[in-house]
Amino acid sequence: MKRLIKSYWLLFLVAVLIVVVDQITKALVRNNIPDGGVWSPWPWLMPYAKIVHITNTGVAFGMFQGLGPVFAILAVIISVAIIYYFPRVPMEDWTLRVALCMELGGAIGNLIDRLTQGYVTDFVSIGNFFVFNVADSCITVGVGVLILGVWLQDRRKKKDEALQPAQQPVAGPKDEDEKGQ
Repeated sequence: MKRLIKSYWLLFLVAVLIVVVDQITKALVRNNIPDGGVWSPWPWLMPYAKIVHITNTGVAFGMFQGLGPVFAILAVIISVAIIYYFPRVPMEDWTLRVALCMELGGAIGNLIDRLTQGYVTDFVSIGNFFVFNVADSCITVGVGVLILGVWLQDRRKKKDEALQPAQQPVAGPKDEDEKGQ
């Protein structure tokens, strides 16, 4: 049991925190802003950032509308894969571990919406960018952290290879005897 807790504590702690924040913010929006409604604390901020209550039956950025059940199944598959794979990631690979935590939390946050409402509540609107939510942000940032981790590993590997001297075969006594004959 201790090994199981040691393997998963970070994954579940971060994922649960993300799900809690995601669900609380979505509930606040659903309970206080009508569907399609807009709120901003200051009028001058409206062109740049606002809270907009939008229902989304597709995926991030409003793509593939109406395919919610497909994405619910996909979220379950991805979540199971992350839970299976997470303990196999070395502790030193912090970028992959953090990325998987964020992606699991985001996937579960949006999955809860799909299962309980049939759609995902989106509400953050910045400039002309697509409307999104906390779960979407975590998935996107998780992918960014994953890409950063792959880049850092590649860079570290190239640096290690450059520091190692070229491996030249060393002539032994038998090789010297053969050359003299």
